[in-house]
Amino acid sequence: MICDLCPRKCSALRTEHEGQGFCGMGTLPVVARIAPHYGEEPCISGTRGSGTVFFSGCTMKCLFCQNHEISLTGKGVTLTPRELADGYRRLEEAGVHNLNLVTADHFVEAVAESLSIYRPKLPIIWNCSGYTSPKTLRLLDGLVDVYLPDLKYADDDLARELSRAPGYLSIATEAIGTMLAQVGTPRFDGDGMIQRGVIIRHLILPAHTRNSIAVLMHIKRHFEGVPVSLMCQYVPCGAAKQHPTLNRTLTRREYEKVKRVLFDLDLDGYTQDLSAATEAYIPTWTTEKTDAGSTG
Repeated sequence: MICDLCPRKCSALRTEHEGQGFCGMGTLPVVARIAPHYGEEPCISGTRGSGTVFFSGCTMKCLFCQNHEISLTGKGVTLTPRELADGYRRLEEAGVHNLNLVTADHFVEAVAESLSIYRPKLPIIWNCSGYTSPKTLRLLDGLVDVYLPDLKYADDDLARELSRAPGYLSIATEAIGTMLAQVGTPRFDGDGMIQRGVIIRHLILPAHTRNSIAVLMHIKRHFEGVPVSLMCQYVPCGAAKQHPTLNRTLTRREYEKVKRVLFDLDLDGYTQDLSAATEAYIPTWTTEKTDAGSTG
């Protein structure tokens, strides 16, 4: 196929197993983990875990990516849509609260096919960078119950520098608007677990509190009523360990400065404790296919 799925519109050739585009991936999904995950927001992880499927590759190149082993190197196993659907079934049988598809934009066509083969009776979560194209969102309309996009930057120069993502703010703003039009603001069940809607995530980067504050103000202007998950879990990974400003965790002063703005703007949502800034929360990846096409 000639690919134009992501905002870059590479028009690159992608076969099932190889790709010449920015993501570097073929059209068949490469998956690094299928397992219950307990590190999401309380309304997602709950007590039984979120049924996460971590996809390899990415449409961005964040030099600080905490999942850099899979987003940048393609580590994982290749699954057919049917094998992927078998993985969904196994997660559902394990009793998870939802199916959480993490960084799957570049495999959206295969994921849509997998959901046509087997759609679990669980909320379907699309967990993404926010750098999502209208075409991808059209393919997901009616398939996804919950969108969990990042809003990483309010500064396009910073987005280009740290994530190689030109035009990030306008693209993410349009994408989140479309997500809201599809699924609305959050609805929860009697146990407080999200069933439908949008939650916007933002990861605070060290030495970049000005960007984080601008992001929160942008959310207030454009997406008031949408919960914000303000994350302080940043730890330097990959190339960030050598970066002059990203080679450390957040200070308490930085975090409190941004968190105060969240509260001053009266934005609803979630915050973390600084103790979340540890590599212990980064999952273990796999390179071996197990029975039923599932990894874990």
